[in-house]
Amino acid sequence: MPKIEFNNIGTIYSPFDELEGMPIQAIGAKGIKGKIHLNEELKDGLKDLEGFSHLTLIYHLHEVNSYSLEVKPFLDNKSHGIFATRSPKRPNPIGISVVKLDSIKDNVVHISNVDILNGTPLLDIKPYVPQLYEETCNDLRIGWFNEKYQNAENIKSDNRFID
Repeated sequence: MPKIEFNNIGTIYSPFDELEGMPIQAIGAKGIKGKIHLNEELKDGLKDLEGFSHLTLIYHLHEVNSYSLEVKPFLDNKSHGIFATRSPKRPNPIGISVVKLDSIKDNVVHISNVDILNGTPLLDIKPYVPQLYEETCNDLRIGWFNEKYQNAENIKSDNRFID
């Protein structure tokens, strides 16, 4: 496969210095504060972002060193294919989270509902606009998550994805 390279556009800071014990999804991180230090030369790209309440963050899972095609995710005791999970041990270690935008000051974006490791390299920021998906989700199915997602608020990360 051809190699694709990205540059980080900033760094995400959170209270989580270790993977073990972190919330596994944003629902378990309600109210947890963090911030993004956007690279100074990119701060003009933040213009008009304060009009949005939530952001989609795309980031590099920089502590993931390998991948597995089948994993036992945090929310289940059964093994699933990696693409049927939100587990971090992916062929391309890319994470996606929706966070609440609290404020912007210069090149620092203050956020909450953060379920991201401290010092994570940021690849992109996009405004979260759920209305862009409404008409496409009429027949929404969530597979094996249907019986498990209710537990995401209380389950914390363990060491199963640490190499």
